[in-house]
Amino acid sequence: MSIPTLSMAVATYGCTAAIKSGEIPVDGVAINQIEVSPIIAAFRRMVRDLAFDICELAPTTYVIAKAAGVPITALPIFLSRRFHHSGFQVRDDAGIATPKDLEGKKVGVRAYSVTTGVWTRGVLMNEYGVDNDRIQWIVDDEEHVSSLKLPANVTPAPEGKSLASMMASGEIQAGFASRAGIGRTGAPTAGWEAANKDAPVYRELFDNALELEAAWYRRTGVYPVHGCIVVRNDVLARYPLLAGALFDAFEQAKQQWLTKLHGGATDVLDRDKYADIMPFVGDDPLPNGLEANRATIEALVTYAFQQKLIPRRVPIEELFLDVRKARAA
Repeated sequence: MSIPTLSMAVATYGCTAAIKSGEIPVDGVAINQIEVSPIIAAFRRMVRDLAFDICELAPTTYVIAKAAGVPITALPIFLSRRFHHSGFQVRDDAGIATPKDLEGKKVGVRAYSVTTGVWTRGVLMNEYGVDNDRIQWIVDDEEHVSSLKLPANVTPAPEGKSLASMMASGEIQAGFASRAGIGRTGAPTAGWEAANKDAPVYRELFDNALELEAAWYRRTGVYPVHGCIVVRNDVLARYPLLAGALFDAFEQAKQQWLTKLHGGATDVLDRDKYADIMPFVGDDPLPNGLEANRATIEALVTYAFQQKLIPRRVPIEELFLDVRKARAA
């Protein structure tokens, strides 16, 4: 008896490598791996066209899409995480010494709904009292969810200009590093992340970011998530055992990666990404499951609501399928 084949677009991380290679199967289905580079391009295709049966998705994009009625559902599987006191850069001549100094300034972010931006703005607003409405946010790419209505203080970059060039010229005074802002140019197409080796080096807003991140985590229990797994609703309805099978496969792949990570090898994928934060987040830097991530998901939903990305605080149970409860039903 043949088994169904489902398409899946997921990037290769330490925690997904064994699924991507086929070493760890998803019980009951065959997976047609669709390679999309950069994976951000798959996010747009998923929320606009339902292009895949299973897809990695930025969690903020998912929350916005779900609130807009896109027929997809997330599983509490998280493929990437990082904290957000780091990666926010300012020009030395901008007069920005503290977070409050960002008020009245122009700040660059690839798109207003970029998850990195949402997490960082949440920290700035809720921890440092920054009035987000007094910052002019400059964007140089489309929002993934095309129906999203942006706040009045979000402005597209002028035609032909990128955030990188505007930061270099002083037209914006701060911005997110790497692909979230000033570290790339152009739309999410192949090669878009290529950095200019001669690009200026800017100062981080927080020079003791790791210390601040550890203290914030210990106090709040919030550990920012990035990639999550979503499935088309019609696919979940057609294959009711799929959610559990996916959860098990991704958990098994992660455990295999953790064994290598803690085995002492230096060539383990994503080792350096989590080395500095594992002393305070624990030996599993990618915890899955709804309850283990409740505080984090609630914070993300609150931040998205505060930043006018969603019309209401969507309850967690409307967003994520609780695999444990689904199995017990």
